[in-house]
Amino acid sequence: MELVLISGLSGSGKSVALHLLEDAGYYCVDNLPVTMLTVLVRMLKEEDTRKVAVAIDARSGHGIELLPGKLRLLEAEGIQQIFLFLHADDETLLKRYSESRRRHPLASEGQSLAEAIRGEREMLAPISTLGHRIDTSGLKANALREWVRQFIEAEPGHGLTLMFESFGFKHGIPLDADLVFDVRCLPNPHYDAELRPLTGKDQPVIRFLEAEDEVIRMRDDIARFVATWLPAYIRDNRNYLTVAIGCTGGQHRSVYFAEWLGRQFQDKARVLIRHRTLAGG
Repeated sequence: MELVLISGLSGSGKSVALHLLEDAGYYCVDNLPVTMLTVLVRMLKEEDTRKVAVAIDARSGHGIELLPGKLRLLEAEGIQQIFLFLHADDETLLKRYSESRRRHPLASEGQSLAEAIRGEREMLAPISTLGHRIDTSGLKANALREWVRQFIEAEPGHGLTLMFESFGFKHGIPLDADLVFDVRCLPNPHYDAELRPLTGKDQPVIRFLEAEDEVIRMRDDIARFVATWLPAYIRDNRNYLTVAIGCTGGQHRSVYFAEWLGRQFQDKARVLIRHRTLAGG
């Protein structure tokens, strides 16, 4: 049985992720109390259900601290697990709640929305590092669906998942980054009128960048750094490592670097490549 757990902050896109999994053929349960997790999974396993997705979040109350122990029990029983934790910055969450006019699940009289969001973040902190974190700040629903789909389709059970993520500094540093590299010092294709509408995936931009010695030196230096320290992250029993590469807008240089690095590490780990700006976030 494959168990996908979805958790995270209210307003971060958990419903979007769960609906994607339902469309992909998963048996989905939303807002499951933590105390019921092992009961549900064992029952569905007896019924030979192969793919299960469960959303567990702050609505479970203070029982959330029991989740790590429940997951260890299920792992000992041979249940294959994928854990996705969705989150976003306060500004994004406040904007989403303002636009949807929904009530925050932890809101109470005499408490502001910002205070409810802060309280939920603190409540979920103990489980926020149990799995792969996805920062949905500014991310469109279609992009989130695609990222979740890519993640669950990547072959599980083969150690660390290495994520190369491009972004634009003018949009902010991704909250889910473990390592951040700044390539803004390199020649910028944006100032070439013919290259400006293109991306780091396009051959004219690739030729422009690879003609610069500084680009070659920096990409090789980053690759050496990641290759040198990747075994240490693996020894530390890390399941996920996100390497973020940023340029000014997240369209040319950082995209090129993420694509190139992803190809270099295909045979060393499960590799995923994401482009925040190109995805709309």
